[in-house]
Amino acid sequence: MQKPRITAAAALASLAVLAACGTETGTGTGAGSRTVTSDAPVTNIRWSFDSLTVDGKKTPAPAGAFVEFAENGRVSGNSGCNHFGGAVAVNEDALTVSLGETTEMACDAKRDRFESLLHKTFDGRLKAVVADGTLTLTRPDGDTLVLGSEPPAPLKGTKWTVDTLVSGETASSLPAGAEGRAYFVLGADGRITGKLGCNGFSTTAAVSGTTITFGRVITTKMVCAAPQMTVEKALLKLFESPATYELRFRQLALTAPDGSGVAASATRVAKD
Repeated sequence: MQKPRITAAAALASLAVLAACGTETGTGTGAGSRTVTSDAPVTNIRWSFDSLTVDGKKTPAPAGAFVEFAENGRVSGNSGCNHFGGAVAVNEDALTVSLGETTEMACDAKRDRFESLLHKTFDGRLKAVVADGTLTLTRPDGDTLVLGSEPPAPLKGTKWTVDTLVSGETASSLPAGAEGRAYFVLGADGRITGKLGCNGFSTTAAVSGTTITFGRVITTKMVCAAPQMTVEKALLKLFESPATYELRFRQLALTAPDGSGVAASATRVAKD
């Protein structure tokens, strides 16, 4: 059955959810093991998928795959390519997950395979154990998902790598050949440096509330292939006017007044 669609822009807006599960001494293995319960919330944590094991075969998760649980019974995350959402119920030492929405961006073969396995595994009643910052979810048939906790990334000092182009309520993955090439870092001094997809650039950024106002953009003058230039043009257009920013754990959305924008993931997190 085809899943209902949500846009990546709408999915980004839901990424503020916090874990609705909690911890108490339980029957897990290893030092610091906990079972998940609802009476001691785990907040300010995003769970990053590390791997899943289906029918005895372990598959590593792609970069950027994560999930968050909300106390209002919502679950949201990303498979490494597409955003997903649904409902979650916390019951003693288990989570009961029911996914209902997903974006429909194209993925490469490796990410598509992981996504298919994830939607098969991350469903129904899952036995949940937390041990030393690792969450292990086990299905009744023995298939497992392993996740690690992530601290949130600060706006400044983090390397933000662009992975999604947004136009109003429509989102798309980057053109083939442009992945991982566009990134930027906002320094403590208010300067932004990075790459637009092809050319290096620098500008200034004044942050006020949820708005970033950019200064004059200085770039190198190389001409690259069309995929990189597509992303570059989108970023240059974004920098022309003040942009609204939304920071959700390790994901950043920048939106221009006309609804166009980008989403970026933290690929190097600033340390205190």
